[in-house]
Amino acid sequence: MNKSKIRAWFWGIEFLITFILLLVKIPVFAFEFDDKTYYINSDHFELSWIHSVEKEEWIETYKQQDDQILLTETKFKTFGAGVPSESNKVSLDNGFVKMEINQQFEELNLTVSSNVKTTILFDHHIIPLYNYTDDYNSVHISVEKLPLWRLVKGGFQ
Repeated sequence: MNKSKIRAWFWGIEFLITFILLLVKIPVFAFEFDDKTYYINSDHFELSWIHSVEKEEWIETYKQQDDQILLTETKFKTFGAGVPSESNKVSLDNGFVKMEINQQFEELNLTVSSNVKTTILFDHHIIPLYNYTDDYNSVHISVEKLPLWRLVKGGFQ
């Protein structure tokens, strides 16, 4: 190969990489705090906390569905305040009552507290949200489509 072909090949590859990094967008979950936004590149996450009345763990499972957030199920140990009144399917799972929900949200607005240990779990990662903000501050959760180059910067990891 002569130098001009090698140079053209090099510029073609560089253009392709730049195109991919700038224009290809990946759907991610965005967790927006007062002063910072973190991203997780996963199609699902679990939200865990200790119920303020029953003092038992609750776990909700969320998935991406297009640009929406889908609550697929909730798990809890005791019935009480806040338990869903309707479910498509109810079962027992390792001491938890598991209810299939399938409810869509455009966004979630969550109050975070160290008292209830508000935590995100995804792909073997455990993220204690209460370590990222002061008690009783809110975190806004949504699905965003980010250019690939923005994901290189990282998220909660």
